[in-house]
Amino acid sequence: MDVRKDFPILKRKIHGKELVYLDNAATTQKPQVVLDAERDYYTNHNANIHRGVYVLSEEATNLYEKAHEKASHFINADFQEVVFTRNTTESLNLLAYSYSVWDLQKGDEIVLSRLEHHSNLVPWQQLAQLKGVTVKFIELENDGSLDMESAKKLIGKKTKIVSIAHMSNALGTINDVRELGKMAHSVNAVMIVDGAQSVPHFSVDVKKLDCDFLAFSAHKMYGPTGMGCLYGKKDLLENMKPFLYGGEMIREVSYEHTRFNDLPWKFEAGTSNIAGAIGLGAAVDYVSSLGMESIEEYEKELLMYGTKKLSAIPGLTLIGTSKKKGGIISFDMKGIPPHDMASILDADGICVRAGHHCAMPLMNHLGIHGTCRASFGIYNTKKEIDRLAESIEKAKKIFKV
Repeated sequence: MDVRKDFPILKRKIHGKELVYLDNAATTQKPQVVLDAERDYYTNHNANIHRGVYVLSEEATNLYEKAHEKASHFINADFQEVVFTRNTTESLNLLAYSYSVWDLQKGDEIVLSRLEHHSNLVPWQQLAQLKGVTVKFIELENDGSLDMESAKKLIGKKTKIVSIAHMSNALGTINDVRELGKMAHSVNAVMIVDGAQSVPHFSVDVKKLDCDFLAFSAHKMYGPTGMGCLYGKKDLLENMKPFLYGGEMIREVSYEHTRFNDLPWKFEAGTSNIAGAIGLGAAVDYVSSLGMESIEEYEKELLMYGTKKLSAIPGLTLIGTSKKKGGIISFDMKGIPPHDMASILDADGICVRAGHHCAMPLMNHLGIHGTCRASFGIYNTKKEIDRLAESIEKAKKIFKV
């Protein structure tokens, strides 16, 4: 896609080399329109929202609420069903802390998968320990996809929560969360989707998925850090207690009692990340103008090209080869530890991630310490993949493998 001119940081040189940024699963770079939107707010409209009858406050409120509308429309949700948070992690923690809606009892079960990011594992693990419930894990096939027969066996009458990554940040596997949701709903369990890696890369429609909750982050879809979204079905959100208490999220307070605000403000305590929300709105506009279907197809091309290119390197093993994958290639180079590989690549101006990718249990399950991970975005090119392959070959010579 011809978008590189939209991203100022791509003009940088690292160690005298043109920047090749392949760490998009961790965070994406920001187009000029997002940078301009945040700067414009601070320069021309800076004021607190929902609290003033003066012009600046009304302008800020309008911009903030438009961002809410854009985020909701982007995933085909209603305005009241999308709560702004700091990120996907906070969204998932909000659900775990507001556990009263689940009415969990000792003996109940929470079903996750072996693929989960720490953010979709630790909150449920801690909740399970607090409530005396059991966490179970859907097993994996050899290619890193979910074993759906394992899922059928695990999701049963004791299951109360099923929480699954739509797309694995470590392996790129795209999971059939719609089918898993059907299994969950058949036993009256709640279906939660970690959409951090899916929402930025292909079209996600919460009504078609029929999930109960979905979480995603702005910074992984060319928006600002410190900004996330939690979608929840209206009836479930209305029955949940707030995660945080304070200003903005109340309708009426006395010294004895409090009545909470309407959705979505009920869950947005204190002064919000107004600039971040406006930046998110600009990011939604930007990717929408490109078209999510076009983004998906382009990144599939990069994935296919990169898979073929790296697979041809002797000694290199791909980790995660599911037929249904997003633009992530995790690999291990025999004889070169991942962090050493990443350091050599950095010397050539190439940014990849090395380690367990906040999926330590998965790496332990696979019997490895970690991987190198190249993850693609809309501004990456096949030429950059060629440079990655060349730099890997250079690393092999350095380590004599």
